Amino acid sequence: MNNANVEHHKRLQYCKTRLKYRQGRQLKAVKAYTIANESQYLLIFGVPKINLTQELKNKLRQFGLLENLRNVTEQWVQTLSYELEPFTEVYCIKYKKIEEARRCKRYLDAREFYGGILHISYAPEYEALEELKSKLQQRANEINYRIKTNQNYIKKNKKIE
Repeated sequence: MNNANVEHHKRLQYCKTRLKYRQGRQLKAVKAYTIANESQYLLIFGVPKINLTQELKNKLRQFGLLENLRNVTEQWVQTLSYELEPFTEVYCIKYKKIEEARRCKRYLDAREFYGGILHISYAPEYEALEELKSKLQQRANEINYRIKTNQNYIKKNKKIE
């Protein structure tokens, strides 16, 4: 990894120019993800530096089966020269399924955790080539299933008419 690869981990400002009906109850930082951008790997920024590894692990297990959790603060500070908030740590986690990672990011991003505000971002740079291939194949299977389901629904409704 180099510094060019870490720009997508920076927290974006909330969008305040959206129309009222599109804004929703909470302000969001508008960002689109492709299949290649999403990942089983997540980076969690903003964890207070008071030895919260076990508490973080317990919180993350609510969303699915964790395969790996490790502290990558030193790597981010020394190797990548990334500016972190003072007295916080960065953790890299890997979930068994990508759906679990999506759920974790949705529910924990910008939430308070022991006095710190968590920032969670996908970390596809940690994926191996085989993991990327299986992720793309899984997405293709999901799309084929949805197409088949929709076609069956259309056929069923035409018979009724």
